[in-house]
Amino acid sequence: MRSWVISMSPPIPSKLLDEAISLHGHLGAFLLLGLKAGLYANKILGRNSFRMRAIVETEPFPPLSCFVDGVQVATGCTMGKRNIELRKGRSLSVTFTRNGERIRLCLKNGLLKSLREISSKEESENMAMTLADRPIQDLFIVEE
Repeated sequence: MRSWVISMSPPIPSKLLDEAISLHGHLGAFLLLGLKAGLYANKILGRNSFRMRAIVETEPFPPLSCFVDGVQVATGCTMGKRNIELRKGRSLSVTFTRNGERIRLCLKNGLLKSLREISSKEESENMAMTLADRPIQDLFIVEE
């Protein structure tokens, strides 16, 4: 594995968080995780909203699909540019590619299980704030 895998996740700028909440409609755990994943991809691959591509694999309905909105806001990948794709999957992962480089982040199963147990918007907001400062390696398995 490369040394960048052990690096900490970048902080989420408050302006970006506000933009994501405005686009999505509310703060939730999966939106925040999408932001963190996208910011991490930007840090590793370099942000370029035209050259980066994201493929999200998860259940194609909320709350898991809310992850896609976070990825879009953080990376600039959009459905309109056709450089983000949602594929049906059972867990939650995202693969980012840019200029021949690739990273894949898979949400840790224990975290996914606990997020599935969230039963209210308020719980989801609280969980989002709890996850905001956690290192990317606590949340995702990161693969080259």
